[in-house]
Amino acid sequence: MDYLLKTEPSEYSFADLQGEKTTIWDGVSNPVALKNLRGMKPGERLVIYETGDRKSAVGTATVVSVDASDSKNPRVKIKAGKALGKPVTLAEIKAQKLFADSPLVRQGRLSVVPLSEAEYKFLTGE
Repeated sequence: MDYLLKTEPSEYSFADLQGEKTTIWDGVSNPVALKNLRGMKPGERLVIYETGDRKSAVGTATVVSVDASDSKNPRVKIKAGKALGKPVTLAEIKAQKLFADSPLVRQGRLSVVPLSEAEYKFLTGE
């Protein structure tokens, strides 16, 4: 499974992740988003999406490790990947039939969103 992680760039941007190389992804409180975090496995691919003024998928990352022993605060360590050649805006995402049933479009406030292989490839251009 691949996932999209949303972040507010004024709090923690993709550039911050690239600078730090790795981080613990935390600050998630939505029960569905927490379930998605707990379900992650090392090696899974991630797309980083910046909210706020950007509202765009901007880069990639990889799950390094998952400690779900505390179900209310799972500790998911992620490693920075590369910036996308061109950010993919929310408008571009919504225009794709591929995302019609995606929680990314249907549950706009969900901060950890599962992605299909096709959705991941569309966002990353791979």
